[in-house]
Amino acid sequence: MTTNGIVYVIDDDEAMRDSLNFLLDSSGYSVTLFDDAQRFLDALPGLAFGCVLSDVRMPGIDGIELLKLMKAQHSPFPILIMTGHGDVPLAVEAMKLGAVDFLEKPFEDDRLVSMIESAIQQAEPAAKNEAISQDIAARVASLSPRERQVMEGLVAGLSNKLIAREYDISPRTIEVYRANVMTKMQAGSLSELVRLAMRAGLLKD
Repeated sequence: MTTNGIVYVIDDDEAMRDSLNFLLDSSGYSVTLFDDAQRFLDALPGLAFGCVLSDVRMPGIDGIELLKLMKAQHSPFPILIMTGHGDVPLAVEAMKLGAVDFLEKPFEDDRLVSMIESAIQQAEPAAKNEAISQDIAARVASLSPRERQVMEGLVAGLSNKLIAREYDISPRTIEVYRANVMTKMQAGSLSELVRLAMRAGLLKD
């Protein structure tokens, strides 16, 4: 990777955004700046995985509301909250809502960088796992109802003949559906199809 990761900075204070941009960029991070939380949320569906660094007190959607909204979306992005008010109850609430950590302004540059590094390392495996699960779910969703039935028959261990008999269609037609299933699921073998079905929750371990 060319960078240590991506950081999304959300702060309504332009001077603070510029300062954080310089610090994080010089520390090897790819930085994207947002002047309010709504702009970030609007962009979120198209953003690559990264760490969110948000101020807690902002006009419109504040840091606490942002945490609630991202929690509701099951976002895998780790979130660090900044507060300039020494507001411990607010920071505790942020942690309860899923913030990885909080830090009070002014903070030491090294401490912020190490917190971001730790947040990304902890959250990245889960984020990748979630992305894979979503990809597999999309493959399953691309199947027609008949293809889904054929896939369920295959992963249950039924032969083409048995599946054909169950749905009263010819084994030759089942072969066509089977080929479609393997293509759409991007499975190179029946064992791979079974693993994908388990990952999609169609089969219990």
